[in-house]
Amino acid sequence: MTFSTTTTRKPAHAAHDSGRLSPDEQRLLWDMEEHFWTGGADNARATTASNAVMVFPHPPGILQGEQIWNHLRDRTGWRTIVMSERRITRCRDIAILTYRASAEKPELPIYKALCASTYLNDDDKWLRISHQQTAMS
Repeated sequence: MTFSTTTTRKPAHAAHDSGRLSPDEQRLLWDMEEHFWTGGADNARATTASNAVMVFPHPPGILQGEQIWNHLRDRTGWRTIVMSERRITRCRDIAILTYRASAEKPELPIYKALCASTYLNDDDKWLRISHQQTAMS
């Protein structure tokens, strides 16, 4: 019986092709993310793809398309947002921002969450295609 000792090399996968964002691109994405929290629903909508998916603590849970804007209409406009433990990952035309959020609104307790937003660079314009929050106590 004969065994081959030749190892087959796996083809390179796009997910392993991490690119780098320029400092200007990083600033732009973090500014967009901050304004997603503080700029109101119109601003959030302008920087989000129409078929985006968002996951919020229950309720409301998983929302897509118009469901997002029905939910956010009365729930945006945080006065301040502090994003710590920021990380950014890029794979070709996709960038993922992850961070710890501490957000404040008048007359509400400070909201703390672990967050992730995914952006797609579509024709040289970054658009949010997903956002997820995990509330922290």
